[in-house]
Amino acid sequence: MHRFDTRRQPPTPAQLETIAQQIGREPRGIEAVACATDTGLPLVLQMRTLVADQPFPTLYWLCCRDLCRVIGRIEDSGWVKQIEQELQNDEALRVAYLDQQRRYVATRWRLMREEDRRRIEALGFTDLFDRYGIGGIAQWDKVRCLHMQYAHWLAEGDNVIGERLEQEFSLSLTPIRS
Repeated sequence: MHRFDTRRQPPTPAQLETIAQQIGREPRGIEAVACATDTGLPLVLQMRTLVADQPFPTLYWLCCRDLCRVIGRIEDSGWVKQIEQELQNDEALRVAYLDQQRRYVATRWRLMREEDRRRIEALGFTDLFDRYGIGGIAQWDKVRCLHMQYAHWLAEGDNVIGERLEQEFSLSLTPIRS
């Protein structure tokens, strides 16, 4: 199992170069590296909520290509439908998931820059940031983007879907090169 560093820190110049390689473009809107390997390789980015006056409701972004590939295969396998069915059938899981969405929204507001908060209000985006949960989803009883669920779990340890991904697929054992 990898050891992860979850101290939120601004990316170093070397990390910014790595992130550009990971995502295939110049990064924009990064607030911090929310999770990195113990050697400093960025895994999860904490994103700014407003970039060039455009809303970006995704708080945590998984930038590690190796984890993204593995999670993409899990999504392709139909696991999202399986977990959505479990959310419908398991009351405790559904309640935990909905509570997690509310905490995510509250955390996004808490971590938001004050100037972004004022601009979001001025642009009329407040409802969007109250309504959209993890992965920008408005239907909180659905699952969208396992990458963002796992990123949230890595950054905060507070994500039932990310925790299930780890339990079922041992993603923390994935060989990480990029």
